[in-house]
Amino acid sequence: MSAITLNERSLHLVRRLIADQAGLDVAAATLPGGAVVIDAGIAVRGSLEAGRLVAEICLGGLGRVAFCDIRLEGLSLPGLRVDVSRPELACMASQYAGWAVSLTDPADASRFFAMGSGPARALYRGEAIFSGIAHTETSASAVLVLEGRQPPTQAVAAMIAKACGVAEAELSLVVAPTASLVGSVQIAARVVETGMHKLHELGFPLDAVISGSGTCPVAPVAADDLTAIGRTNDAVLYGGEAWYTVNCENADIERVLERVPACASRDYGTLFADLFARYEGNFYKIDPMLFSPARVSIANARTGRIFVAGATDPALLRRSFGL
Repeated sequence: MSAITLNERSLHLVRRLIADQAGLDVAAATLPGGAVVIDAGIAVRGSLEAGRLVAEICLGGLGRVAFCDIRLEGLSLPGLRVDVSRPELACMASQYAGWAVSLTDPADASRFFAMGSGPARALYRGEAIFSGIAHTETSASAVLVLEGRQPPTQAVAAMIAKACGVAEAELSLVVAPTASLVGSVQIAARVVETGMHKLHELGFPLDAVISGSGTCPVAPVAADDLTAIGRTNDAVLYGGEAWYTVNCENADIERVLERVPACASRDYGTLFADLFARYEGNFYKIDPMLFSPARVSIANARTGRIFVAGATDPALLRRSFGL
């Protein structure tokens, strides 16, 4: 079996964005050092299809994203379905937004900040989560998706390329703010990843997860990023459903099951925007156990047992989306 190279798999998807910029409503540019930056929602509108491709880029080319209808107790919403193979690699080594990309330019004291996700993280490996991930990657190219409203500068690209051990000309950066079509789509596509991260936090062996599937509403695009952060998180917490196929002992599942869905958190039941205000804008004061799908199903391939916990909350989604 050939080794999986997440960055090379995602690079094919990046090329599709570049090849159809007009149709996807994105804009590609090359920085002086040779890095390619694809604007998917700052100075352009972006599109649903661009969001779908960006979501698959985040998954390192190991996931498929498709749009679907979400129906929850009479509430009909546009949504998506994501199917993931090798979830430990696709979700945790690639899709998880764990790289806080930050740089202050000494020339004018301007500060760049964005959350980075995608396969370049597997080259960087500067996050604590990689201590438990066996996958190591060698690639001449690196692909990183940035959630933010500032386009990355030459200095930012140089910093990322150095951290990943690639030439600047081999770096591809895709950037979109939370309040954009691409932002809404790529965050909804994290419904499987949020459950994987919760399993990780609970000590469940991630290499036992064979596959993951999930559905999630695509949050309506908000007028500003702060409101968008609330809506996109609510979409997962109160409307997201994830299904995992695992191979382990039933006891391993029973030990964590009731703590996996979002409802296990002390902060569950409050709109995310209200939580953000309650904790004075400090994201890290929010209970980390909140971040997971509303409903989780785990099928054990070893024993044939199926375990289910949690439930969606259409009423909270109505309030969040203004319906």
